[in-house]
Amino acid sequence: MAQIMPFRIGADASCTDGACGQVSRIIVNPVAREVTHLAVDPKHRQGPGRLVPVDLVDATTGQIRLRCTLAEFRTLQPAQETESVPDLDPTGHQHSASNQVKWVLLAIGPWSARRDPSRPEAAQQATVDSVPSGTVDIHRELTVCATDGEIGQVQGLVVEPGGHQVTHVLLQKGHLPGRKEVSIPISAVTKIGTFFIHLSLTKHQVKDLPPVH
Repeated sequence: MAQIMPFRIGADASCTDGACGQVSRIIVNPVAREVTHLAVDPKHRQGPGRLVPVDLVDATTGQIRLRCTLAEFRTLQPAQETESVPDLDPTGHQHSASNQVKWVLLAIGPWSARRDPSRPEAAQQATVDSVPSGTVDIHRELTVCATDGEIGQVQGLVVEPGGHQVTHVLLQKGHLPGRKEVSIPISAVTKIGTFFIHLSLTKHQVKDLPPVH
């Protein structure tokens, strides 16, 4: 039987020849409920992050070990993309089309815009998290909702290495007194959205789940 592996957001990641950063996001195919990539960003955001295919993950025991060198890591797909955003005014006087672009970017992930005040008509650059087509990203800002209300934040996922299928969602302590982390069976997840993960369980049922070992 394959041993399960936890992918924790914030876990240190290392290549075969040195440290490469920390896991910032976990990319999941929501239909197959499989992890496809880990987004690994350099500590303190010094340099671009990379999307690491899960097949390159060698082991995880609190730290993520990758089957690639630092040089190979740097050739992987960037974890962020820069896009042009036309006519985005930081003072709040946007046209309706610009508002639509802004909200689309917010739905995709964290972003930042840079404007040259001397060129009011020039397109601005917005940086957004890369999310491969057909997948969703699991990040720390995701709130877990029981059937009777919010219960905490996502801490990570537990997977089976053989097929990379998600078995549990790791829930960071929220409204659970005396508990730091619990594991929720993936079968109890009814929906993974941009900002929320919805469960078929009540707060009391989540509280009674076994602790993470």
